[in-house]
Amino acid sequence: MLDCHIHHGPDRGLAPALALNADFRPLSYFPLSLWSWQDTIKAVFLKRVTIISEYDTMIHSPSMQMRLPSVIALKDYVQQSRFPAFTRFNVFLRDRFTCQYCQKPFPAPELTFDHVIPRSRGGRTKWDNVVAACGRCNLLKANKLPEACGMIPRVKPQQPSTWVLQENGRRFPPNYLHHSWMDYLYWDSELMPDHDQKHAFAQNSDQDGNDQKWPDEFRLTDDQMEKAFKR
Repeated sequence: MLDCHIHHGPDRGLAPALALNADFRPLSYFPLSLWSWQDTIKAVFLKRVTIISEYDTMIHSPSMQMRLPSVIALKDYVQQSRFPAFTRFNVFLRDRFTCQYCQKPFPAPELTFDHVIPRSRGGRTKWDNVVAACGRCNLLKANKLPEACGMIPRVKPQQPSTWVLQENGRRFPPNYLHHSWMDYLYWDSELMPDHDQKHAFAQNSDQDGNDQKWPDEFRLTDDQMEKAFKR
């Protein structure tokens, strides 16, 4: 059991760790595979992961001290399933959050799940008969056949592979990415020299002010952190 004192460096509140498979690729892109700092510390002490990078935030106990990990990699490779689950969200991700009729992008809450061949006409709920559609197009199409109403999906729907969804997910990175994650998220992009990369992040920090506006799930109070380490 750890009874730790928490010291916050410049990265105060940056708790999640980017979790990589043993091949140093993210376990998932969308949603991005982020582990809570509590789960990360447990995995470290159970020797299930290797620490790749660390935050400036320090934890102390009477017998040890360590920095909170920012990037970890599994020691044993986890085989990904070849095909993803058939879910509404994965349909949206396959279609890149774009209405397949008007071809306009929409946030997930504004998309609907449309049957190309309406169920009232014998259409089934499966990968090759459902597409992402905006509310307006869904209403316009109603229970008509595609050819009858001239509304044909931009891309013929089909079952995607897990790899395809992962690649699509890379097009929608979170709004907040810690600089230590970048090499593992965009290895096919041109890399900036260390000096340029630090300068770019410094500019972003200046624009946001001294306190970066991280999502709520990135913010941990002192009480939350200390309670977690006393479990």
